[in-house]
Amino acid sequence: MEREARAFWLRETGAGEIRTVAVPPPGDDDVRVRTLFSGVSRGTETLVFGGGVPESQYEVMRAPFQDGKFPAPVKYGYLNVGVVEEGPPGWPGRVVFCLYPHQTRYVVPVSAVTPVPGDVPAARAILAGTVETAVNAMWDAAPLVGDRVAVVGAGMVGCCVARLLAGVPGTRVQLVDVDPGRAGVADALGVGFATPDAAEGECDLVVHASASEAGLARSLELLAPEGTVIELSWYGDRRPAVPLGEVFHSRRLTIRASQVGTVSPARRRTYAERMALALRLLADPAYDALVTGESPFDELPAVLARMTGGGMPGLCHRVLYDPAGG
Repeated sequence: MEREARAFWLRETGAGEIRTVAVPPPGDDDVRVRTLFSGVSRGTETLVFGGGVPESQYEVMRAPFQDGKFPAPVKYGYLNVGVVEEGPPGWPGRVVFCLYPHQTRYVVPVSAVTPVPGDVPAARAILAGTVETAVNAMWDAAPLVGDRVAVVGAGMVGCCVARLLAGVPGTRVQLVDVDPGRAGVADALGVGFATPDAAEGECDLVVHASASEAGLARSLELLAPEGTVIELSWYGDRRPAVPLGEVFHSRRLTIRASQVGTVSPARRRTYAERMALALRLLADPAYDALVTGESPFDELPAVLARMTGGGMPGLCHRVLYDPAGG
């Protein structure tokens, strides 16, 4: 039985490393998982890597199986897909998703993993945490048939929300981003695309996911009277200015927060049910357009440094692990 694993740690702000860590033996209600793939949640993980988590949010920002404390040293991450090597009857051999950091092997309670459906490739299942966020946003936004909707910010979360919105009958969905290169991703997701200055207005609903002041301001400008902005952005230690003058009052606009850490009580769903739904939705091959790069696990410290410095544009970055789990 393997008693050690290798894990990615943020040693100090701006510098990561691979460490050898102990893996405890699984208990009766635990599973031991060998990682196949993990994903870098670009916005959150570069914020952590760059030391941008405000002290007031240290507890709120903790990942489920985080080790260490912010700002560093810390083991952080939450998009992990692996195969169960040991566990209760019926679990060995199953491919599962877990909100676990980047690590070659780990032991967690059975309740912490969600089986990946047979029609969902393991390499795509790393997007489950992001699709879960998008599902929560849809529950909070409650779009209606025929709505005119803009999604401002074509990052991982914005793209996942746009794909889900595309399934609402009669809805006009436009993905809005400053990067014209995201038009190809929008096309793969089956939605329209526009740069901010060319976006269509009179929207009933705008989902904002750009984490920028300019994006939030443009989101408000795109709304029709009585319209709502669903705010998904996480700003870290920044304090964005919100334009509450001009049309905000006269059009009776609304800004509503949506955050994946809470399931609206009105939905009567558990966290496990929400995650299982996200994984079922990933049977849709359109989500493959969101994986725009990959690299071996050993390169992760350099990869995250480049991402944080702006040298690796893209969406989800997939991390590849040794099939033997080394």
